[in-house]
Amino acid sequence: MHTPEIRQKFVERRAQGHPYSRIASELGVAKSTLIEWSRQLRFEIQNHRAIELDDLRDRVGHSCQARVSHLLQKLSRIEAELGKRDLAQLSTARLFAIEDGLRRQLERELQDVPFIAPVKNIPANEYVEDVQEWKP
Repeated sequence: MHTPEIRQKFVERRAQGHPYSRIASELGVAKSTLIEWSRQLRFEIQNHRAIELDDLRDRVGHSCQARVSHLLQKLSRIEAELGKRDLAQLSTARLFAIEDGLRRQLERELQDVPFIAPVKNIPANEYVEDVQEWKP
Protein backbone atom coordinates (compact mmCIF):
# COMPACT_ATOMS: atom_id res chain seq x y z
CA MET A 1 0.00 0.00 0.00
CA HIS A 2 1.36 3.39 -0.96
CA THR A 3 0.95 6.53 1.11
CA PRO A 4 -1.18 9.47 -0.02
CA GLU A 5 2.06 11.51 -0.19
CA ILE A 6 3.52 9.10 -2.78
CA ARG A 7 0.33 9.28 -4.84
CA GLN A 8 0.41 13.10 -4.63
CA LYS A 9 4.04 13.15 -5.80
CA PHE A 10 2.97 10.95 -8.72
CA VAL A 11 0.20 13.41 -9.65
CA GLU A 12 2.62 16.35 -9.51
CA ARG A 13 5.28 14.63 -11.62
CA ARG A 14 2.77 13.43 -14.27
CA ALA A 15 1.34 16.95 -14.44
CA GLN A 16 4.86 18.20 -15.11
CA GLY A 17 5.17 15.70 -17.97
CA HIS A 18 7.60 13.24 -16.41
CA PRO A 19 7.56 9.75 -18.02
CA TYR A 20 6.34 6.72 -16.08
CA SER A 21 9.80 5.12 -16.03
CA ARG A 22 11.38 8.16 -14.36
CA ILE A 23 8.56 8.46 -11.80
CA ALA A 24 8.77 4.73 -11.06
CA SER A 25 12.50 5.06 -10.31
CA GLU A 26 12.08 8.19 -8.18
CA LEU A 27 9.14 6.93 -6.13
CA GLY A 28 9.98 3.22 -6.03
CA VAL A 29 6.58 2.28 -7.44
CA ALA A 30 5.93 -0.26 -10.19
CA LYS A 31 5.17 1.23 -13.60
CA SER A 32 1.97 -0.82 -13.83
CA THR A 33 0.78 0.75 -10.55
CA LEU A 34 1.53 4.22 -11.92
CA ILE A 35 -0.50 3.51 -15.04
CA GLU A 36 -3.44 2.41 -12.90
CA TRP A 37 -3.10 5.55 -10.76
CA SER A 38 -3.06 7.59 -13.95
CA ARG A 39 -6.51 6.21 -14.82
CA GLN A 40 -7.84 6.74 -11.31
CA LEU A 41 -6.39 10.24 -10.87
CA ARG A 42 -6.76 11.57 -14.43
CA PHE A 43 -8.87 14.57 -13.38
CA GLU A 44 -6.47 15.57 -10.63
CA ILE A 45 -3.50 15.18 -13.01
CA GLN A 46 -5.23 17.30 -15.67
CA ASN A 47 -6.05 20.04 -13.18
CA HIS A 48 -2.47 20.04 -11.87
CA ARG A 49 -1.25 20.22 -15.48
CA ALA A 50 -3.48 23.27 -16.06
CA ILE A 51 -2.01 24.96 -12.98
CA GLU A 52 1.55 24.05 -14.05
CA LEU A 53 0.95 25.54 -17.52
CA ASP A 54 -0.53 28.69 -16.03
CA ASP A 55 2.49 29.09 -13.74
CA LEU A 56 4.85 28.44 -16.64
CA ARG A 57 3.16 31.08 -18.77
CA ASP A 58 3.55 33.53 -15.90
CA ARG A 59 7.27 32.74 -15.52
CA VAL A 60 8.04 32.81 -19.25
CA GLY A 61 6.91 36.31 -19.92
CA HIS A 62 4.75 39.17 -19.02
CA SER A 63 1.15 38.79 -18.09
CA CYS A 64 -1.27 37.47 -20.67
CA GLN A 65 -2.68 40.98 -21.03
CA ALA A 66 0.78 42.40 -21.76
CA ARG A 67 1.53 39.68 -24.34
CA VAL A 68 -1.84 40.19 -26.04
CA SER A 69 -1.31 43.96 -26.09
CA HIS A 70 2.13 43.50 -27.65
CA LEU A 71 0.76 41.10 -30.28
CA LEU A 72 -2.06 43.50 -31.09
CA GLN A 73 0.45 46.32 -31.61
CA LYS A 74 2.46 44.16 -34.00
CA LEU A 75 -0.69 43.09 -35.81
CA SER A 76 -1.78 46.72 -36.22
CA ARG A 77 1.61 47.65 -37.69
CA ILE A 78 1.47 44.71 -40.12
CA GLU A 79 -2.09 45.57 -41.16
CA ALA A 80 -1.09 49.23 -41.71
CA GLU A 81 1.83 48.15 -43.87
CA LEU A 82 -0.37 45.75 -45.82
CA GLY A 83 -2.73 48.64 -46.52
CA LYS A 84 0.12 50.46 -48.28
CA ARG A 85 1.30 47.48 -50.32
CA ASP A 86 0.49 46.37 -53.80
CA LEU A 87 -0.67 42.76 -53.51
CA ALA A 88 1.45 41.81 -56.53
CA GLN A 89 4.69 42.38 -54.58
CA LEU A 90 6.44 39.25 -53.34
CA SER A 91 6.99 40.60 -49.83
CA THR A 92 3.22 40.98 -49.39
CA ALA A 93 2.87 37.20 -49.16
CA ARG A 94 5.34 37.23 -46.32
CA LEU A 95 3.37 39.96 -44.55
CA PHE A 96 0.18 37.91 -44.89
CA ALA A 97 2.00 34.93 -43.36
CA ILE A 98 3.18 37.08 -40.45
CA GLU A 99 -0.31 38.47 -39.98
CA ASP A 100 -1.72 34.95 -39.88
CA GLY A 101 0.91 33.86 -37.37
CA LEU A 102 0.14 36.80 -35.09
CA ARG A 103 -3.58 36.04 -35.24
CA ARG A 104 -2.88 32.42 -34.26
CA GLN A 105 -0.71 33.57 -31.36
CA LEU A 106 -3.50 35.84 -30.18
CA GLU A 107 -5.99 32.98 -30.34
CA ARG A 108 -3.68 30.80 -28.24
CA GLU A 109 -3.12 33.58 -25.70
CA LEU A 110 -6.84 34.18 -25.31
CA GLN A 111 -7.74 30.53 -24.66
CA ASP A 112 -8.85 29.65 -21.15
CA VAL A 113 -6.90 27.23 -19.00
CA PRO A 114 -9.23 24.23 -18.75
CA PHE A 115 -10.19 22.73 -15.41
CA ILE A 116 -12.14 19.49 -15.36
CA ALA A 117 -14.06 17.50 -12.77
CA PRO A 118 -15.26 13.91 -12.45
CA VAL A 119 -18.97 13.44 -13.11
CA LYS A 120 -19.65 12.43 -9.49
CA ASN A 121 -18.46 15.89 -8.33
CA ILE A 122 -20.76 17.85 -10.66
CA PRO A 123 -24.04 18.94 -9.03
CA ALA A 124 -27.05 17.34 -10.76
CA ASN A 125 -28.46 20.71 -11.82
CA GLU A 126 -25.14 21.57 -13.58
CA TYR A 127 -24.49 18.19 -15.24
CA VAL A 128 -24.37 18.24 -19.05
CA GLU A 129 -21.65 15.82 -20.22
CA ASP A 130 -19.29 13.23 -18.73
CA VAL A 131 -16.59 15.88 -18.30
CA GLN A 132 -17.19 19.61 -18.19
CA GLU A 133 -14.91 22.60 -18.31
CA TRP A 134 -14.87 24.60 -15.14
CA LYS A 135 -14.12 28.29 -15.46
CA PRO A 136 -13.35 30.18 -12.24
